[in-house]
Amino acid sequence: MATVLITGAAGFMGSHLVDTMLTDGHTVIGLDNFDPDYGRQIKTRNLTRACGHDDFQFIEADICDRAIINQIISDVRPDWVLHWAAKAGVRRSMRSPGQYAAVNVEGTVNLLEAVRKYLPVRMVFASSSSVYGACSCLPFSEQSDTSRPISPYAATKVAAEALCHTYHHLYGLPILCMRLFTVYGPRQRPDLAITRFVRLMSHDRPIPLYGDGTATRDYTHVADVVAAVRAAMAAEFGFDVVNIGSGRAVSLAALVRMLEHQMGVHANLQMLPPQPGDMAHTLADINQARALLCWEPQMPLEEGIRSFLDWFAQQPDDGDEEE
Repeated sequence: MATVLITGAAGFMGSHLVDTMLTDGHTVIGLDNFDPDYGRQIKTRNLTRACGHDDFQFIEADICDRAIINQIISDVRPDWVLHWAAKAGVRRSMRSPGQYAAVNVEGTVNLLEAVRKYLPVRMVFASSSSVYGACSCLPFSEQSDTSRPISPYAATKVAAEALCHTYHHLYGLPILCMRLFTVYGPRQRPDLAITRFVRLMSHDRPIPLYGDGTATRDYTHVADVVAAVRAAMAAEFGFDVVNIGSGRAVSLAALVRMLEHQMGVHANLQMLPPQPGDMAHTLADINQARALLCWEPQMPLEEGIRSFLDWFAQQPDDGDEEE
């Protein structure tokens, strides 16, 4: 079994990775700074299961603190680093681009610099479908143009991918960049669309819908992301990039109808202008992930929505978390 360091361990996807790595028998070190973008109590709940496990150690630290990151890597000597820590959110990045650059770019450099001193270490980096930006060729393949990001968040992910390639080229660090497509599921961040829509619909409040509802997204269940990471840990790679998505595009209007059907309520839509930085459409070509990882998404959106609603019904009301 391996020693696995997971950054962003208290977050939505990171906490699922923690739980799965522990179930698989690994020793897990979780690192998180409890970024105040949403409530600390939510992230603490995410780690409830892990914190009772003998093979789990949690470290509250910031990847922007170079000295601490160096010390952690030196002490832990991980076999694997799953780098999920990031400032997330397209619209928020437009309000605080400097913060996004500091965490997503400089923080990633700090981690790469620390890790490359203690090879062999293998790394999986959580990138984003937002890197495809203004590219209009659907579905997006890993060879599609990523030179025209349309938000600061997307630009930081493009930069971080380039840094990962550079550290592989210079130091031989094996890195797999996963371009994740609109991940959803239990523990999803409160500012993300499905969580917001369900919360607002539950209280019969208007749903802000930007654009005319025809924008499409490739929705990917968090269980499929975790399965892709597990597959990566059994695969051979040097520097590679893979799309992790469902391979199915669903419009916002269709998503709302699906929620209406499963919740048994009517959505009150507040139609608003399209937002700068938002991509009109996303759709993943997942053939490269199939070939490299022998991975296939398993969770249909309809079933994934049911699992999310079951989880949501058990959660305390933490109040509004607007983006």
